[in-house]
Amino acid sequence: MNSKKYFPSLITGFGAAVISTIPELKSLVCCLIVPAAAFLALYLYNKTMGDNQPIRLNRAISYGLITGLIAAFFTSLFDLIITFLTHSNELVTGLPQSEEFINQYKLGPLMDASIKLLKEMVKEIKSTGFSPLYVVMITISNFFILSIFGIAGGLIGMTFLNKKNRSRI
Repeated sequence: MNSKKYFPSLITGFGAAVISTIPELKSLVCCLIVPAAAFLALYLYNKTMGDNQPIRLNRAISYGLITGLIAAFFTSLFDLIITFLTHSNELVTGLPQSEEFINQYKLGPLMDASIKLLKEMVKEIKSTGFSPLYVVMITISNFFILSIFGIAGGLIGMTFLNKKNRSRI
């Protein structure tokens, strides 16, 4: 296996994770930035290999998945480091408003237990900058969501790049 062929996914996934640290762009990471990174990874692969062959489905999915997984790993890592250093994050700042909103609907004891668990995580983050449950929660959600959007970006990139290559011929 030629490990250099996955450098585009590594570079674009890491780039997407770096962009995720910018507060104004953080909400766009899953639905726009990671798919664009997967698209760019396929484009860079084609450019570096000098290959104008149509991109196959398995390559599009694998590049999208790898880009998404790398972005998820580094996004989680950066989020955890920033949380550790600042003892704050979106959960800490947004919980009071979320709790107020949720309490309006009186969803019962299960929601009360969830709020209690979230308050415990916020307490741990504020005191030590670290919550084991937060680490698990943010890491699993990032890996799941960003890998799906990475695959979607790879498929979109395959479609676009294959059309572009066909029109050149």
